Amino acid sequence: MSAKVYFSRTITPEKVLELYKLVGKDLPGKVAVKVHSGEKGNQNFLKPDFWKPMIEHVNGTVVECNTAYNGERNTTEKHKKLIEYHGWSHYFNVDLLDAEGPDLELAIPEGKMIQKNYVGKNLVNYDSMLVLSHFKGHPMGGYGGALKQLSIGVGSSFGKAYIHGAGEPEKIWTADHDSFLESMADAAKSVVDFFKGELVYVNVMKNMSVDCDCCAVAEDPCIADIGILVSTDPIAIDQACIDLVYACSDPGKPHLLERIESRNGVHTIEAAAALGYGTREYELVEVE
Repeated sequence: MSAKVYFSRTITPEKVLELYKLVGKDLPGKVAVKVHSGEKGNQNFLKPDFWKPMIEHVNGTVVECNTAYNGERNTTEKHKKLIEYHGWSHYFNVDLLDAEGPDLELAIPEGKMIQKNYVGKNLVNYDSMLVLSHFKGHPMGGYGGALKQLSIGVGSSFGKAYIHGAGEPEKIWTADHDSFLESMADAAKSVVDFFKGELVYVNVMKNMSVDCDCCAVAEDPCIADIGILVSTDPIAIDQACIDLVYACSDPGKPHLLERIESRNGVHTIEAAAALGYGTREYELVEVE
């Protein structure tokens, strides 16, 4: 069975909401809205006002987790200040899921590299999740999209190190690379399972740098904006984004593809598909 991925080349806050409604899935109960709060100094992350209509529509609580590397988001105190500085708490209720320990441990019995995942313990307070992702390159993962938001994004500070190290957090920057990518796929599955599939994914292909929003000093975007995608399948939506990059004729495409290919970025999608919580086969439904 292929998954439906709704797509529009128009990038506005209103179009995000329109595509979400086309998916036809109402997120039940208390909705966690996973965003990337943006590292201090980063110029490319998608700002709170862009997401405002979508988040207000689901009456969601914005959720984030602390980072595992030095910066302005690696402690609860600094991260809360940055969330306020970037305007998230001006518009929305914000919950730093791992603000204080202990972490919530999720089992991944089918995991290829890791059999457990550590997430912010406040995840238990939510019934469903809206995953808002800024699709772009990434220094380690090759690209960042829905699968990265589910895995590294929902992981606690310790959980991020655990995923990066493929189960050995002390090897956060030195683990075998494909093992790290497979660990991301494992961790993402644990979050999909936790919410029993009550998730919707939005990927926005805008401000696409080779660098992540976690980089305080990031390259400027290297490729023209492509559009918005919405789906209930995290694997299909990421695959569709990759395919749209390959299909475009922008002169900056080789630079972004070099980042994705040199880090074997598609392997995260391959590993996730092998675990069976989504499919790489999709129908792209284009909306004006």
